[in-house]
Amino acid sequence: MDPERGITELLDMVAALSPADRECFERIFHVDASIGRLNPTPAMLEWIEESFGSVDAVREQRIVRVTNLVTMEGALFNELRAKRPVVREKPRELEAIIQQEHGGAFCKPLERTPEDTFGRIEGKYSVTASNIAKFDGFAGVVVFGEHNPLTFTREQIADYIDTGMAWLEKAHETDQQAKYPFWLWNCLWRAGASIVHGHAQIILAKDKHYAKVEGLRRAALAYRETTGENYFDDLYEAHKSLGLAIESGGTRILVYLAPVKDKEVLLFSSTLDDGLKDSVYWVLDCYVRRLHVSSFNVAILMPPLGPTEEDWSGFPYVVRIVDRGDPFNRTVDMAAMELYASSVIFSDPFEVVEVLRESIQD
Repeated sequence: MDPERGITELLDMVAALSPADRECFERIFHVDASIGRLNPTPAMLEWIEESFGSVDAVREQRIVRVTNLVTMEGALFNELRAKRPVVREKPRELEAIIQQEHGGAFCKPLERTPEDTFGRIEGKYSVTASNIAKFDGFAGVVVFGEHNPLTFTREQIADYIDTGMAWLEKAHETDQQAKYPFWLWNCLWRAGASIVHGHAQIILAKDKHYAKVEGLRRAALAYRETTGENYFDDLYEAHKSLGLAIESGGTRILVYLAPVKDKEVLLFSSTLDDGLKDSVYWVLDCYVRRLHVSSFNVAILMPPLGPTEEDWSGFPYVVRIVDRGDPFNRTVDMAAMELYASSVIFSDPFEVVEVLRESIQD
C-alpha cells in the first residue's frame, strides 16, 4: 500500500481534495490527529521490541480521530494497538470446533426447532424456525443447510437473504401493523452467536423501527433538510473521493471511516436485488478468504414493508458488515470506549479497501 495513503495521513489526504470533494467530505466528517508520547524504562525495551516491532513506534504514536457529524459515530485509529499483548484461550483448530458441534438441533431443524404460527419458509439452502427466546413479537431464525458458517457460495448467501425476506413478508401479512424489518447474522460466538451452526435472524417491529435504524433515518432526514442533499449519496462520494469506495453491480460499497469496529464495510442499494446480494457475498468471501476473518456481524437495514407516517424517501437498503476479531482472543473487542465514547479501531480502511477491490475484480 502507498505509505501516503494510510489512515494516519487522512488529514493531508482531505486537504488535497478538490474544493467540491472537500466540501462534501467536511459536511459529514470531522478529522483531527494527535501524537501520544511516552518514555519507556530500560527494562521494557526488549519487551517493546518483541511486542511492537520498535521502540520508536511506541515513543511517538500518531492517533487519528474521525467523527461522523451527521450520525455522531466516531472512531479512533492507532495501528499500534493491533500489536498490543493479548491473552488467548488455548489455541484449538476452529474447523475442529465447528465440526464438533455438528449434529445439534439446527442440523435437523424440521424435527428439533419450533415453527412460527404461520408455518415455515423453506428456501433451497435454508429453512426458517421460530426463535425460541425472542427479541420481539415476531422473531425468527433462518437455519442454513450448511453447518459450517464459514463455508458459503453466492447462491447460498442469496438464498439466506431471500428466505429471511419471505419470512418477513409472511409475518407482515399476519399482522399489518408489524412492518419494520431487520435481518441479521451473527457468525460464531465472538459475534454473539450461541449456536455454531450457520444461521441468520429476522425480526419485525411495530409502531417504530428499531432505535438505531430510526436514528439513522432521522439523521439522514435532518441532513437533507439542512443541505438539500441525500446523506447516503454524499457519504458514498466522500469515501469515493479518498479511494475508499467501489461500485459493483449497481451496489455502492465503502470501507467506513467511522466504523463501529474493525474492517466495517457499508453497502447501499435502492433495491434488494441480485447485485446487492452478490456484493454481500463478495465482501464476506473477501473477509474469510483474504482478510482471514472468522467471526463477523451482518445487518440489513431497510425501509418499512408498509405505509408509515414518517418519511422514508431516499433511504436505501443498507448492509453493514463488521469483523468481530479472533474467536480465541479473551480480550473483548467492545468495551467502555465503544459503549460510551468512540470506537477504537486497529485496522486501516485504506488497506481493507485494497484487498476488497482486488477480491471483487478477480
